[in-house]
Amino acid sequence: MPVVSNPVERLRARVGDALFQRVAGPGGYEARDRIHRTPGPRWFPPDSPIQRVHGDSATFVGGLRALLLQSLHPLAMAGVAGHSGYRGDPWGRLARTSTFLAYTTFATAEHAEEMVDRVRTVHARVRGKAPDGRPYRASDPHLLTWVHVAEADSFLAAHQRYGVRPLDPDEADQYVAQSGRVARALGAEQVPESVAELAECIESYRGELEVTPAAVDTARFLLREPPLPRPVRAPYRLLAAGAVALLPPWARAQLDVDTWFSRNCGGPAGGVAIRAVRWGMDSVTGQGRRY
Repeated sequence: MPVVSNPVERLRARVGDALFQRVAGPGGYEARDRIHRTPGPRWFPPDSPIQRVHGDSATFVGGLRALLLQSLHPLAMAGVAGHSGYRGDPWGRLARTSTFLAYTTFATAEHAEEMVDRVRTVHARVRGKAPDGRPYRASDPHLLTWVHVAEADSFLAAHQRYGVRPLDPDEADQYVAQSGRVARALGAEQVPESVAELAECIESYRGELEVTPAAVDTARFLLREPPLPRPVRAPYRLLAAGAVALLPPWARAQLDVDTWFSRNCGGPAGGVAIRAVRWGMDSVTGQGRRY
């Protein structure tokens, strides 16, 4: 963390450092340097749509929305509940996810491929049976596609609502196509290439989605019982309201997460939360980025 003398900037640096270490983990600064300072070709060019979306602090809302949406698939949720440690180690899971996102978006092609191989190895070991007896595999292309489209739709929705530089329609299509490259590398199939295809793909999963006890527990944990110090919970609730407000109406209804506050104030509340996150993160990264 940089040393500063101005009291306001010292506060800003402390906030930024705390946020960064939460989302990037204990080795976040070393990973950031490796990602950005290693020379070599990247999967995506500088300032491409995927770098703009994944580099903006709006991903804090998008990531929370993605977790809520993903939880509606019972087989995907069974894998998360059985193997991810989302209650026992939520910050570790967040750090692993954000590190993967940073490497595949910004790192050299070699380092991105190493990260994908590592995750595929983990996925190969994650298998079991859902409470209803159906088997699941984290490496199942169909489940990988669901996880991907829920994430891509969430990050894009959050960026278009809260990002510093929203994408135009052509750029939004490019984002979907670029994020699809990462999904295919992980083993997903029939990955959408445009915003229209993304919407169609999500709609095609609607018949498989349902509210399970694990999904209800996840929503309660994320929205009502976050593992945060008490002084931070109020600002977090603003961010959570923004995430809920961005969910499709059918997802809000299924999860029963809609409240008067999220309906009437969720959009502005999310904006306040993201501006606060960006204010702190700018002191660490210079661009409001996670890495």
